[in-house]
Amino acid sequence: MSFTGKVAVVTGGSSGMGAATAQALSSAGAQVNLVDIHKKGAEEVAQKTGSEIFIGDVSNSEFCDLTINSIVEKQGQIDILVNAAGIILRADALETNDDNWKRIMEVNVDGVFFMCRSALRHMVNKKSGAIVNFGSIWGDVAASGVTAYCVTKGAVHQLTKALALEHAEDGIRVNAVAPGEVNTPMIKAGRDKPPTGDELQELADATIPIKRLAEPEEIAEVVLFLASEKSSYMTGSIVPVDAGYTAR
Repeated sequence: MSFTGKVAVVTGGSSGMGAATAQALSSAGAQVNLVDIHKKGAEEVAQKTGSEIFIGDVSNSEFCDLTINSIVEKQGQIDILVNAAGIILRADALETNDDNWKRIMEVNVDGVFFMCRSALRHMVNKKSGAIVNFGSIWGDVAASGVTAYCVTKGAVHQLTKALALEHAEDGIRVNAVAPGEVNTPMIKAGRDKPPTGDELQELADATIPIKRLAEPEEIAEVVLFLASEKSSYMTGSIVPVDAGYTAR
């Protein structure tokens, strides 16, 4: 797949699946713009991709508007938006306080909506564009102990479908990937004690049909497919990339 001449924006591009996606898009010829709250990680990825960096919080709608407008002003267009930014809260409903609930909603739902809205304003004018949101298997089947996270990813799935319907006639496709367990910093985040390699393998053996975690690059390959013209007849799709987890 070639993305030569395409302008892409990747949120959450400083690590994990966002970083893998940014690097894959850059390798395929795209001009990649990284949007992240973590400056150091974004700078490290940008050294590999030659990306422009925009440091800020996607839960701030003004920041999202300014970022997208600046990219379009400098680079002439926006062709691809990948919303990979997200956080996790490992808590059940009774353990989730108001502030934690609001924060995960702000980042995982508001941030995706604000970035989509900002990008769509420009994509509508050029009658083309591809948006790929990061959902999760837990936006579909849910899990205990991550209540708020499940809710946010379910919201992302529904937002993806709604935007796909609203902009189908504008030549804009909106899809989402729904990864399973992936070998990224998030799988260790929010735990009292980060799991060891052996413990992660035990998790894979117990829950994943092919008995291993995904690597970020494997998810990125699916994102690139959804962002490319190879998936020209796909919109409103939530694509599980979970090694059969949700097939059971």
